[in-house]
Amino acid sequence: MEIYLLTDFGSTYTKVMAVDASAGKIVGFAKAFTTISDDIAFGYEAALGEIFAQIGQIKPAFNLACSSAAGGLKMVSSGLVPDLTAKASRLAATSAGAKVMKTYSYELTAQEMQEIEAINPDIMLLSGGIDGGNKKVLLQNAETIAKISGEFFVIVAGNRSAAQEAAEILEGGGKRAIVCENVMPAFGKLNIRPAKNTIRDLFIKNIITAKGLGGVAARMDMEIIPTPLAVFEACELLARDLGALMAYDLGGATSDVYSMADGTPKSANAFISGIIEPFAKRTVEGDVGMRYSLNALYDLILEDEPEFGGAEVAAWLEICKNDPGIMPHGEYAEFAAIDAAFAAQAIRISAKRHCGHVEQVFTPQGEMLSQEGKDLTRVEYIIGSGGAVINAAEPAAILKEAVYAPRDLGALKPLKPKILLDKENALAAMGLLSRRKPNVALKIMKGSFVELR
Repeated sequence: MEIYLLTDFGSTYTKVMAVDASAGKIVGFAKAFTTISDDIAFGYEAALGEIFAQIGQIKPAFNLACSSAAGGLKMVSSGLVPDLTAKASRLAATSAGAKVMKTYSYELTAQEMQEIEAINPDIMLLSGGIDGGNKKVLLQNAETIAKISGEFFVIVAGNRSAAQEAAEILEGGGKRAIVCENVMPAFGKLNIRPAKNTIRDLFIKNIITAKGLGGVAARMDMEIIPTPLAVFEACELLARDLGALMAYDLGGATSDVYSMADGTPKSANAFISGIIEPFAKRTVEGDVGMRYSLNALYDLILEDEPEFGGAEVAAWLEICKNDPGIMPHGEYAEFAAIDAAFAAQAIRISAKRHCGHVEQVFTPQGEMLSQEGKDLTRVEYIIGSGGAVINAAEPAAILKEAVYAPRDLGALKPLKPKILLDKENALAAMGLLSRRKPNVALKIMKGSFVELR
């Protein structure tokens, strides 16, 4: 056997999957509580012990890992105009696997300075102005960020005419600044890959150690990457084979949505308003999670469905608050339907935020449709992952919230996709495996997904 051990250091659980690459199949899976507050190696060793009990004391060919432990890769981003450079900045950060805590636009205020200080990010992505355009906001924001307490990196990815000066201002204030190419060098033109690569490199070279992962990183055969980046790469691999797809990964703290599709208008009378979003896109919803942010999700649900609630919902919220690792099984089985209802709402809200939308406008040429974001109506597959979906009694009912329905008027959600369940919770692991064995990773994913009706 050619064994690959694929580890995901999660915020709650450390999960290890064993794959026999020569046979192209999963041969073992184990999880243990992530011991980030003590030594992350303790939880890792516990999961490894269970894996070796399943497959025997076999020396693995490769050890690969990703991590969202200790809050994952926390970032804030800043740009000039909300729908242009600020949005480009956020897209760059999320595509690198970051958890974007807040995105700012225009000149940073004193209150926003305090917010950033409270967030205590790992990285701040500072953009603003097309090349040769507005310099003032980029330089002003550099001066403001230089005064914020806290040790975090600042990536300057704005107007190249002012980027180096902005970096010097930041370094003068004690910040570690890195200059890379502008995320929007020309009006409406995205250039997020350089910033994405810089974020990834910072995570690998500096942040891994800061989060207590240095010891286990030395035991891996490749660098540890952010878990969402591993899922992102798994989705990219799948799209090359299956065609246009979306994936939903419901976690305890966030809901992540991925789309691998051309989002340009599909209606003859539609036009794009704002920037053309990339083929490969990720959004992360920090207030839409199944445990740590369940109360925030509940508040969002009440905005649209004020009747959602009751004594049982209140009881489940309290239980999850006290034990974020809880599952609605065993003595808590009576809450399974409530947990599924929360999961369906998490899909609905995160789909609404990720997919584009259109609105009717009148022009000299007649009635037109103004499109913001990606048109995902022709997406062929929706993939559901995450414990709340995988362990639900009726996952299809949850994932159908990602499909267009009459209540979604104007939303550019998929119309007739096939719905697949990542039953083995394998997306992150297969993203890791794809770095060494892409054909094997693709074979395992296609063989382990379950089509839902």
